[in-house]
Amino acid sequence: MEPWYKIATPRKEVREGRSFNPDEFAIHLEQVIAKTAPEDYREPAKFFSRTCFTRALREHAGMVLRRLSGETVNTAPVMTLITQFGGGKTHTLAALYHLATNGEKAAEYSGVGELLSEAGIKTVPAARVAAFVGNAWDPREGRETPWIDVAWQLAGNEGVRELGPAAKTTPPGTEALARVFQAAGGPVLLLFDEVLNFLNRHRGMAEQFHAFIQNLTVATTGTTQGAAVISLPRSQVEMTDWDMQWQDKITKVVRRVAKDLIANDETEISEVVRRRLFEDIGSERVRKAVCKTYADWCFERRAQLPPEWTAVDSAATESKAREYLRGRFEVCYPFHPATLSVFQRKWQALSQYQQTRGTLAMLAQWISWAYRTGFTEARREPLITLGSAPLEVPEFRSVVLGQLGESRLVAAIDSDISGAQSHARSLDVDTKGALQNIHRRVATTILFESSGGQIDKVAHLPELRFALGEPEVDTTSVDTAAFSLEDKSYFIRRVGSDGFKISHQATMKKVVSDRRASLDEDTEIRPAMRIIIQKEFDRGASLPIVPFPADGASVQDTPKLTLVVVEPESEWTGSGPLRLQIAEWTRQRGKSPRLYPGSLVWCIRKPGRDFREKVELWLAWKRVAKEIAEGTLGGDFDRADRAELHAKVSDAEDAAKDEVWGGYRFVVIADQQEPDGLKTIDLGAGHSSGSETLCGRIITALKSQALLNESVGAGYIERNWPPALRESGAWPLSSLRQSFLNGSLTRLLDPDTILRSKIVEFVSRGDFGLASGVKPDGNYQRVLFRETTDPADVTFESGVFLLLKAKAIGFKAPPEPVPPGSEEPVSTPELLPPPEPGPGSEPPCLPAGREPAPDLGTKAFRIHGDVPPEIWNRLGTKILPKLRSGTDLKIGIDFSVTIDRQLERTFEADLKQIFEDLGLTGRVQFE
Repeated sequence: MEPWYKIATPRKEVREGRSFNPDEFAIHLEQVIAKTAPEDYREPAKFFSRTCFTRALREHAGMVLRRLSGETVNTAPVMTLITQFGGGKTHTLAALYHLATNGEKAAEYSGVGELLSEAGIKTVPAARVAAFVGNAWDPREGRETPWIDVAWQLAGNEGVRELGPAAKTTPPGTEALARVFQAAGGPVLLLFDEVLNFLNRHRGMAEQFHAFIQNLTVATTGTTQGAAVISLPRSQVEMTDWDMQWQDKITKVVRRVAKDLIANDETEISEVVRRRLFEDIGSERVRKAVCKTYADWCFERRAQLPPEWTAVDSAATESKAREYLRGRFEVCYPFHPATLSVFQRKWQALSQYQQTRGTLAMLAQWISWAYRTGFTEARREPLITLGSAPLEVPEFRSVVLGQLGESRLVAAIDSDISGAQSHARSLDVDTKGALQNIHRRVATTILFESSGGQIDKVAHLPELRFALGEPEVDTTSVDTAAFSLEDKSYFIRRVGSDGFKISHQATMKKVVSDRRASLDEDTEIRPAMRIIIQKEFDRGASLPIVPFPADGASVQDTPKLTLVVVEPESEWTGSGPLRLQIAEWTRQRGKSPRLYPGSLVWCIRKPGRDFREKVELWLAWKRVAKEIAEGTLGGDFDRADRAELHAKVSDAEDAAKDEVWGGYRFVVIADQQEPDGLKTIDLGAGHSSGSETLCGRIITALKSQALLNESVGAGYIERNWPPALRESGAWPLSSLRQSFLNGSLTRLLDPDTILRSKIVEFVSRGDFGLASGVKPDGNYQRVLFRETTDPADVTFESGVFLLLKAKAIGFKAPPEPVPPGSEEPVSTPELLPPPEPGPGSEPPCLPAGREPAPDLGTKAFRIHGDVPPEIWNRLGTKILPKLRSGTDLKIGIDFSVTIDRQLERTFEADLKQIFEDLGLTGRVQFE
């Protein structure tokens, strides 16, 4: 389908894009009579070429012409034209003036022949015309009063003489007026316009004028070739109380003998607009093709569109209904029917709306802008739809708001529809093709459809679909755009399930936006971000969590797998200063190298402001809810806004939580294979509503890439046995443990606990041996293999070894026989009794609640004294196995150390972590 601007051609003044005001489309009757009006109005031929003979105009003009021709059947001597301001009253008076003053010649003008045929008369009767225009009339020499002026227009000086000398101060009676009609020498036509304006300006003459009108209506009934037409506004918006009082008085007088005629049939506004604004509407074939395409599209989707356009009732077949719809499109071309009908369906209920001139003024600017930009921007609309209204053009917007009588909508239009930073524009950034600017088009249509009406000031989805739908824009696209727009907008609100409206009163979202702008970075936003992140990571955590470390020293060096959550201000891009920092903190703790870099799992947020914005929105909703609960927030909010308040707070909080899951998607761990020692894992998108926890999600990701295991098998350890230790077959447990902690081998959730239990299992099953106490000859003082092993024997020290199976079998094989006489004497250590306690010495350490029982044949030993730190590990290896051979073993510690005051907190935290790792929390105190 071709764009409309390539088919139809606007009139020259429209194409030139001059500023159109409603007054430019208003006819001033006194200027028409004085030949000072624009050519289109003062020249009868041009006037009628641009005049659409609507049903109302045909009825009015036909009745007057019949009366002037002497026909009294179905006519009235006095007629009142009643419409709201700008409803076509003066145009009707001007048409009657041109017809009556041109007589038979008027039959040559466009449309007049059809008018005569419908009226049942053969020719236009010529008549003497007297016009009284209240806003233009003022007393002058020879025309001191309105009735003198009327008499002069009808019969010249003779008519004035028939009124008599008293006419300068007293309104004439019916007989005097009858003599004036006779002096005119033929049919007479009296045209009265802007009567209330005259009464308001000349209040001293109000009573006299009232009497004149009363007598005039009576006198007119006495002539068979006379007619009076008086225009009376229906709307009260332009009237004062004084005007309304005299409006009632004039109306009561006139209506006793007059017939009311409602001027301007609203259903024919399309033809009025086309004649006034377009000089050519293009090829009929092209127009029909476009209209058929639209009509067929609408009819196929009639269940989703307003029934008044597509309904098929019992009196019409489906094909007739389709044809009728097609005809409505053709009548309105190049406009979409909804574009013109909205002014009758909705706007005519507005008291200040200028029905004809207001519509023309809006559409003239609309077409002027759309015609020019159609070529420069290669616009593609086959029809002029409501969505194409140029609300971003200040002059056009002023005309629209003037007709609506609601200048306060400026803020709403700028904010939500057409402003440079409007919500509709932001939503339209990525739209293209047939959906380009779809949100702006929907918002503009909502403005037009919801701004009029006395009861239903709502734009319903079926109306939006009909106004904007086309073969390349389906109804679902319109629905989606409407709901997205309402979700973001500050002045567009939902009404019911399928309605939308725009008003000057901001929604609660606007208040929330204002509160959001006032949030404090340091005291509100940043703490809230950290709190919600920490809560989400703590929920169901199965790993120790270190939140937001300030430096590497804040992260403990522990063998247990630890999750470190980096502050939300840091964003992971895969390179740059943050990667260097994480690499440094992984290798070093402060100034000391880390023993267990492989135990650290860093979780870092993706780049972007999404999380921050969600938290700000949540805080803003919370503040608004608090202010409303406390009664400190002003504003007349809808009941629906208040009802949804708590749900909005909850939804905003859930959105912030979801963003924690979606934002913290990068996991960084130590990996010796990488150049800088770091490996990155992208967790992908996550959602807080799942049954998984954040810790569980990270653990699952590490397991899926074989970077973390809950256990370890004997085969895995044997396959990864260091080549340098293959010959000896002995792997120090301290080195084995370190391989699981520095990234050389797979990560374990709790390496010490898992390795200890698995080594006990391996030794008992015969997969490996366990040895301790290296002898000078390379043998071991103790070798365990295929026997029950105490977990306490598995200590991760350099003097305790895991043996390959073959080596363990070799060490456990029986020794070769020693030839007689070659034995060396073996010294047996003498078991000495404990020394007698001396003065001041401590008693032996005995189990609680037990007394020495020398009669039972047992002896208690107590070992005490100072031990050099460097042999502490050896002491445990050597003496603990011996002490465990006895019973009631109790071991205590008493350490003291002096450290720098600046390291106090870190030192204390490390000790707590160590005691927790060893399972000694609560059993060992420090101070």
